[in-house]
Amino acid sequence: MRAVLQRVSSSDVEVEAKKVGEIKKGLLIFLGIGKDDNVEDINYLVDKIVNLRIFSGQDGRMNLSALDIGAELLVVSQFTLYGDCRKGRRPSFDLAAPPQEAEKLYEEFLSYIKTFGLRVETGEFKTHMKVTLINDGPVTILLDSKKDF
Repeated sequence: MRAVLQRVSSSDVEVEAKKVGEIKKGLLIFLGIGKDDNVEDINYLVDKIVNLRIFSGQDGRMNLSALDIGAELLVVSQFTLYGDCRKGRRPSFDLAAPPQEAEKLYEEFLSYIKTFGLRVETGEFKTHMKVTLINDGPVTILLDSKKDF
């Protein structure tokens, strides 16, 4: 399971010109689900995301987590995080989970992350979305549950 975290001042997602999710200060989380992912990957990523100290404290240093500041979270599914561009000129998505399996794990991810008491908004699974964000920093973090990077 892979995630791209963007620390944001605000972010929203639209589907067919209708806003379906919106947050203020917090994290925009692009979530990709691989074909070998399971609940252990969910647990690892969620725990890492909510506890990662990437928000600035009064001293200006990144010492605070999403839990510390009561961050808002916008979770957007993005299978293209599993695009393999090492060969040719068109990405291969062979490592991405099939949509039915991915959606189940996406929903489990959402259920678990909501248990931490943070406000969680989402995009819509398997739809064309337009995501708007104001990156705060900018701070962008890459996470992989298999620790490939």
